[in-house]
Amino acid sequence: MEDNSRNLMLKTSFKSVKTIESIYTGGKVDVTEDESTLITTINEDIDVTEMATGKKLHRLSGDTEIVTTLAVKPDGKHLVSASRSLNMRIWDMATGECIRTLKAHEAPIIVMDIDQSSTLVATGSADATVKVWDIDRGFCTHNFKGHGGVVSAVKFHHYHGKWYLASGADDCQVRIWDLQTRKCIAVLQSHVSVIRGLSFSNDGETLISGSRDKVVNVWDWKKKVLKATFPIYETLETVGFVSKNVDMSAYDSKWHNSELFYTAGDKGIVRVWDLNTGELVKAQEAEVNSKHAISDVVYLKKTQELAAVTNDQNILFYSIINGLERVKQVVGYNDEIVDIAYLGSDEKYLAAATNSEQLRVYNVETQNCDLVYGHKDMIICIDRSNDGNVLVTGSKDKTARVWRIDVDAEHTSQKYVCAGVCVGHTESVGAIAFARKSTNFMITGSQDRTIKYWNLRDIDFSGLAPASGDNDKNKPDGQVEASVRSLYTHQAHEKDINSISVAPNDKVFATGSQDKTAKIWNVDTGALVGVCKGHKRGVWCTKFSPVDQVLATSSSDKTVKIWSLKDFTCLKTFEGHTNSVLRVDFLTAGLQLVSAGSDGLVKLWTIKTNECVGTLDNHTEKVWALAIRKDEKFIASGGADSVVNFWEDVTLEEQEDELREKEEFIVKEQELKNFMHKKDYLNAILLALSLEQPFRLLGMFREVIESRPEGDESITGLALVDKVLGDLTGEPLEKLLLYIRDWNTNAKHSYVAQTVLHAILSLHSADDLVKIANAKELIDGLLPYTDRHYQRMDDLITQSFIIDYTLHAQE
Repeated sequence: MEDNSRNLMLKTSFKSVKTIESIYTGGKVDVTEDESTLITTINEDIDVTEMATGKKLHRLSGDTEIVTTLAVKPDGKHLVSASRSLNMRIWDMATGECIRTLKAHEAPIIVMDIDQSSTLVATGSADATVKVWDIDRGFCTHNFKGHGGVVSAVKFHHYHGKWYLASGADDCQVRIWDLQTRKCIAVLQSHVSVIRGLSFSNDGETLISGSRDKVVNVWDWKKKVLKATFPIYETLETVGFVSKNVDMSAYDSKWHNSELFYTAGDKGIVRVWDLNTGELVKAQEAEVNSKHAISDVVYLKKTQELAAVTNDQNILFYSIINGLERVKQVVGYNDEIVDIAYLGSDEKYLAAATNSEQLRVYNVETQNCDLVYGHKDMIICIDRSNDGNVLVTGSKDKTARVWRIDVDAEHTSQKYVCAGVCVGHTESVGAIAFARKSTNFMITGSQDRTIKYWNLRDIDFSGLAPASGDNDKNKPDGQVEASVRSLYTHQAHEKDINSISVAPNDKVFATGSQDKTAKIWNVDTGALVGVCKGHKRGVWCTKFSPVDQVLATSSSDKTVKIWSLKDFTCLKTFEGHTNSVLRVDFLTAGLQLVSAGSDGLVKLWTIKTNECVGTLDNHTEKVWALAIRKDEKFIASGGADSVVNFWEDVTLEEQEDELREKEEFIVKEQELKNFMHKKDYLNAILLALSLEQPFRLLGMFREVIESRPEGDESITGLALVDKVLGDLTGEPLEKLLLYIRDWNTNAKHSYVAQTVLHAILSLHSADDLVKIANAKELIDGLLPYTDRHYQRMDDLITQSFIIDYTLHAQE
């Protein structure tokens, strides 16, 4: 019952309860050793995020310059960061405070590494030097010179009780430094390009170096001997050894006792190799149609995962134990969010199209995100089936895809299975709509100005039978794509088609176009049923009412219109947005509308009254996307500011709060009347101040002043009132002085105002009054009117002497 009453109660208030924002815009990424916290660079700042929940712990404000590198202590207590300002900063991870700033090098720091004891940090700079710093005490312990170019890799090594440091640079040399003697003990030369990764083996005997010359060199660093060179055939960005105690049951038995190392680079694939033979042990399965390169890998020893940082600002986690299967991903940066839709039968997931070829699917509660690969170019539009278990996407690659959704499946590959591909448009697919009552068809609209009806009856959405059509044997985990047939194609509009919407009964559909019209079409035949003409600019969105025979459209002419489906006339126009209205949808069983625009606002309208009853403002740029949960408790909006806002309906709560406040106000009003009747001025003054009723207070003070008993020597006319005014402090005193300032502007009330002011000035010290927050403004407001009142009094006294003189002259 509660849900029905909520649905039919006109909504007036929504509040932003959650947002999905960018946490990584490129640069260095690190994870604490206990794997509880993720540290990422976001523009000039650093975000510290809880790994399990996605909750932001701290935003470490930068110094307006790009962060070049960072590293977190193994004990997790401090973070060291460096930026182009040449400063190195040390942060307290518990509080998010910067506790020390050091001028480190003559040029930006490019790489850093912290030793296992959490004492020292090594910094490699573009000034060709390597320095070692004591983190807690904040001073430089070593300054190594010898490289002939930008230092591009550093690595601490603890061996037989002594500390060493390896460094690599774009002079193609690897140097080993002895921290005890402060000398370079080895210069290893073999690479022909910049060195990007260094790592020591588990027994400490071997050093590997990875370079952009596409090889990994294996060194006996003590003997200064090159033991082997393994061609990797990829421009390398990182290398590292895998721990010895890893569960290798997912691998061939011949690798079980091998020393393994990983590599990653411009091919965008994480690979694991055998150190003795240089053979490939395992490569991560390539993501379908992915184009990313990997800029770094963070090795998580606790869970034995490799977190690959990609150049499209995502962090992909691959499990070594499970044969490099992708187990998780963190989406660092969403570009413009152009479309969103709730997924799953319980709608706990949100699919987003974000100017990327990957579909992003967020768990709304935890903000974990799945990346779904498949399209070859940007996804522009998405729609879903009524039950939320089928999703369709349209892309710049001229195709639309049909996805079978099972959000509860264990493996990502089973959660989102591409069940069909729609090929036929000659331009980008910019609008898409799925059937409302069934899963039999969908309609697409393209920049080629045509609409196509796609027959989906042959696709098995249960996932029990393979999809028919041309099966692609190379698809992973049974992802079988069917080629979907188009039953009709029509030239629909003279300009780009922006929107398609299917009616709730699946009989007709509507299209909205840049040619300023919305058109209604018969679903079965594709015949044109009617045209809605009246917008002065392009139509961005069309939506059918869930209950009435009407269509809502939104346009670049800043209006939303409602059209009759019987005669295609405009029934209502809603004006209020200050820019193009990009999205519109129905709410509250068709009684209300919600719209989103280029002005960054989401507006709520009541259709019957044409009134805008609420404006939701938490976006800074165009709002491209809207999605309403079925129970209408939440609305999601996504925009060009890379933010998704979740708005919760708080109408019922606000109405209850309002009612409660009214009841409390009525009770206090009665109390105030009772106090005044009893002449209990102490409580009456305090209550009138808390109820913010200056007029009542003025009347009360006037009554006290005018009913002064004979022989009374108090300032106000009652000693008890003097005591109350003397005891007032803080906010009540400030409030009373504000009221006095306002009363003082009116000659009729000035006598009361001056009397109460006199009492306050007499009973409070100047120090007490100066402590009031806006004391200066209050005094400035009192002075001119007080001067005027005294001037008037002087004039009256002067005039009284004239009267006296006149009376005496007549005697």
